[in-house]
Amino acid sequence: MPITFSDDRAVFEGICAVQEAEGLLSWVLEHPGAPVDTAACEHLHSAVLQVLMARRPPIVALPPEGPLQQVLQPLANP
Repeated sequence: MPITFSDDRAVFEGICAVQEAEGLLSWVLEHPGAPVDTAACEHLHSAVLQVLMARRPPIVALPPEGPLQQVLQPLANP
């Protein structure tokens, strides 16, 4: 499962496809202010990115250097 949800955080791993967007949105709405860890994420579908951009959960860990880190960096430092 590309995103693991718990009461205190969401952890992204590998490739997060479009199918993950709805679950992420539900989780973010149910857990306002809970952080997101994207350190092990390799790719985000644009729908998942849109959820992150719209709801702005705190991003506590970014992927290693590269394009995905550059896209997520502004979301990690509001």
